Amino acid sequence: MENRPYISWKMIESFMTDSFKAVGVPEEDARICADVLMESDRRGIESHGCNRFKPIYIDRIEAGIQNPVTQYEVIRETPTTLVVDAHDGMGMVASHRAMKTLIEKAKKYGMSMAAVRNSTHYGIAGYWAMMAAKEGMLGITGTNARPSIAPTFGVENMLGTNPLTFAFPTDEEFPFVLDCATSITQRGKLEYYARTGKSVPEGMVIGNDGTALTDSTEILTRLTEGTAALAPLGGIGEILGGYKGYGYATVVEILSAALQAGSFLNALNGKHSNGKNRPYHLGHFFIVIDTEAFLGRKTFEKICGDILRELRASAKAPGEKHIYTAGEKEYLIWLDRKEKGVPVGEAVQKEFIAIRDKYSLPYTFPFE
Repeated sequence: MENRPYISWKMIESFMTDSFKAVGVPEEDARICADVLMESDRRGIESHGCNRFKPIYIDRIEAGIQNPVTQYEVIRETPTTLVVDAHDGMGMVASHRAMKTLIEKAKKYGMSMAAVRNSTHYGIAGYWAMMAAKEGMLGITGTNARPSIAPTFGVENMLGTNPLTFAFPTDEEFPFVLDCATSITQRGKLEYYARTGKSVPEGMVIGNDGTALTDSTEILTRLTEGTAALAPLGGIGEILGGYKGYGYATVVEILSAALQAGSFLNALNGKHSNGKNRPYHLGHFFIVIDTEAFLGRKTFEKICGDILRELRASAKAPGEKHIYTAGEKEYLIWLDRKEKGVPVGEAVQKEFIAIRDKYSLPYTFPFE
């Protein structure tokens, strides 16, 4: 059994903020980045929390393929729209600024949308949609990513895991949040499997010869090489509806690239023609809709809540005790972790110590 001690939220926030600052991220931006990662762990989405802190952010900054200082350039703006170039800076910082602007636009005009190009990994998509939900608005977002999904009837990784994410305010203690990839699984979960020494369930990944792959470390290597691909939602082929996941992944790819003349498909592989690493040039889109522009926030929240309660109260399958609605499990995890903090596995423990020692940060962790 892996040793997973808890670290307090206060220590995690302080350590990640100081670490981001140590690699050149301005303090205010560092706090935003740390909060996005913590929100993932608060919600139990460990594939996108502190597990990714070093390999996806710190390492990429140190490798020179991600800029610690975000040059946020507005390319075009109207009363209800926004196009931004992030210049390979911190995707979480560019996304935060864009969403703040959209919320203000939606309050004034009812709806707003932004497209961001030349960005980097922006953390869990749900963070940005929930920014709107907290204001009584509907939040919708998506992002493209390095290729890892094969199109239906194909075996080449062409599309990213491309989440299509929604957050709606309710009259309950938690919003409705649907935050998931358009593939059966996502690269972050595969990285988590590899880091914890677990195999990938058969059927999630195929090799370029059409065979199923289960070795998590091998899969990550082959995804990068382009000799393996994730199955879209529903699986490869049409029998179980894989074309639906493929279609939705394509929708996200188009909205993440075409509105802002951004990069797409294989241009997002993070490699130069000579094989050397380069920035990923990701694209994101954000939509905010103000419920007050329709029949009001309270009306929306009540009906939304009624729908979710009826779903949870419906007939359960034999042996099942509870029907969940999107965002409920994450809320329950937060209640459990609120006082405990973040459970940190052995691989992340080693990464924290390495970062601390490299930058001489004044921390002693509870697992030492």
